[in-house]
Amino acid sequence: MEVRWGILIIIIGTALVTFLPRVLPLMVLSRFELPEWGTRWLSFVPISVMAALVGQEIFMNDGELSLSFRNLDLIAAIPTFLVAVKTRSLLATVLCGIISMMLLRFFF
Repeated sequence: MEVRWGILIIIIGTALVTFLPRVLPLMVLSRFELPEWGTRWLSFVPISVMAALVGQEIFMNDGELSLSFRNLDLIAAIPTFLVAVKTRSLLATVLCGIISMMLLRFFF
């Protein structure tokens, strides 16, 4: 099997572009003691990213805001959210979401 140099350079380049933005901030920030407000601010980043990703999937339909009852994703999110709040279990939440979506697609 022949390896073309152009493809190899593209693979190495994409590996560096993926690796460096993740490792450099970690290396730099590990040498400093962040202030309490900075640590508190950074603690909100994961939930904010997750909310943006989930919100876009639930509320957007074909690039437009969809808050109607024809939006099956939004309807399936309601019992899933309630199960997540009640049980605090990732497994129960995922199963509820999958089953809700399955039933809604079967009946509608």
